[in-house]
Amino acid sequence: MSEDDYCLIDATRPPRADGPPYAECVLCREPTEYPESYKGITLCPACEWQEAQRTACSG
Repeated sequence: MSEDDYCLIDATRPPRADGPPYAECVLCREPTEYPESYKGITLCPACEWQEAQRTACSG
């Protein structure tokens, strides 16, 4: 069984940017690692990690 078999949450991520300009984090407004042209929710690494902890599947 893989790790994906346990969690039913769709955690698709936007493509990483090759360079600036970067999109702003929707929570703290810091630069993310995603392109500014991406349409959707973008989080900086710190907020992404906190969100992952908050929404982690429990076994």
